[in-house]
Amino acid sequence: MSVKPPTNPMLGVTAQVAAIDGLRLGPPRQGTDVAQAQAQSPHNDAALVDAIRRGDVGSREALYHRFKKRVFALAVRIVGAGDAEEVAQEAFIRIFRGLAKFRGDAALATWIYRLAVNAALSHRSRRPPVAESTDDGGDEAALLPGAEPARGDAVLRVRIERAMARLPTGYRTVIVLHDVEGLEHEEVASILGCHVGTSKSQLHKARARLREMLAADGITAASLQDG
Repeated sequence: MSVKPPTNPMLGVTAQVAAIDGLRLGPPRQGTDVAQAQAQSPHNDAALVDAIRRGDVGSREALYHRFKKRVFALAVRIVGAGDAEEVAQEAFIRIFRGLAKFRGDAALATWIYRLAVNAALSHRSRRPPVAESTDDGGDEAALLPGAEPARGDAVLRVRIERAMARLPTGYRTVIVLHDVEGLEHEEVASILGCHVGTSKSQLHKARARLREMLAADGITAASLQDG
């Protein structure tokens, strides 16, 4: 099962990025349209999981197509574009194997994020030490596939993506989940298997580190607001 990359960049820079202090790197969740919200409702999730357990034709493909772009985008932002497809495939293997044990204690999307993050972090832990920078914990590859320098906002976006890629994996993960994907702290804590207070503390430290890195690259709150 091949996981194709999303066709549109998901790490906006202009209207979607507030001040650096906020670092709201993704679109607000309120922007989800009614059809999408209904398609992702807990009721429909439960029906889909039941259909997969019964072996209904097309049910596994329906779940895959519903979540493939989000799982792939999450993998790109944690492990980089080069390894994202492998991680996404591993995530879906874990998802389909684990559906028998899914009890609905968390939203299906939250549970899928958790397995995708675990697959990505496991992949990172298996990488040779040389792949990790002792200075900043990551490589300088852009987080999105096919990102090329351009003019204006595109240049700013790529620079932010590269700064994100250089963050330590833990910091990058919590920023991706909260600021890019727009998950609440309770959801982030559930995905990472930690307390809400720990999630908030990690996000605060991660934002501070990212602010330092962006400032060193000449990117300030003013430059983001003017984008």
